[in-house]
Amino acid sequence: MPGNMRFSPAVSAALWMSGTLVSFVAMAVGGRELAAELSTFQILFYRSLVGLIISLWLLRRHQLPLFSGHRFGLHLIRNLAHFGGQFGWFFGIAAIPLAEVFAIEFTVPVWTALMAALLLKERLTGPRLGAVAMGFAGMLVILRPGLGAINPAALAVLGGAAGYALSHTLTRRLARTEPPLIILFYMTAIQLPLGLLPSLTHWATPSPARWPWVLAVGVTALTGHYCMTRALKLADATVVVPLDFLRLPLIAVIGYFCYQEPLAWFVPAGAALMLAGNLLSLNAERRTARTSAA
Repeated sequence: MPGNMRFSPAVSAALWMSGTLVSFVAMAVGGRELAAELSTFQILFYRSLVGLIISLWLLRRHQLPLFSGHRFGLHLIRNLAHFGGQFGWFFGIAAIPLAEVFAIEFTVPVWTALMAALLLKERLTGPRLGAVAMGFAGMLVILRPGLGAINPAALAVLGGAAGYALSHTLTRRLARTEPPLIILFYMTAIQLPLGLLPSLTHWATPSPARWPWVLAVGVTALTGHYCMTRALKLADATVVVPLDFLRLPLIAVIGYFCYQEPLAWFVPAGAALMLAGNLLSLNAERRTARTSAA
């Protein structure tokens, strides 16, 4: 990835976001490929195992202590929520079209706004309430309740989005005192046994052809979030969020050509509603911040 010396912040942010897009799409394809041989719990176990090895190497390189102890309870709750989010996401990856999974995942900001209001006492301003309303409208467009049986896998992804939102909210609390690498270490260390123990009853070892996908899922889970963090440091969220939305058409193309998955009109329509709500909220809050600073 380029540094700030060679490119403008906006261009650098776009390039970092390209790393995010590639990472998340590769993780989704890896999850789909591994689902042919492994259960969702086993995929999560191998994902945590690869992540734990990488995080231990990073901690040793930066000479950080492994345990900070005094916030272990918050780490535990955060990772139970994150594990639930991952389970719903990977369960959906194996059962419904990839584009539908990504579209439903765009409800995460809606759940995050609600949980931040409940747990962090953040105000639900008018623009945020508008984003929540448009997010729920987009969700209803995608799930279409009353027009047929809702796929249980779609509900699992929706529940997973709520789990991710709770995890994001608690991460913001942890980030006040904990270094990012410590948060990463606890994430992999706590979630590894959560994936391992349920897997032991029906254990399956990946075939040699699947091991590259095991590594891909473990590595891209880390690189995706790292690249997005770097992008957010370089550019405003109003720039980064639309770029993140490009995951949907990208995964739709891959789903169509690699897995013969047709793209129903209601999936991009619902996702566009969610995106519009998020952008309206972000623009309103940016204008408010500028007015306050003036």
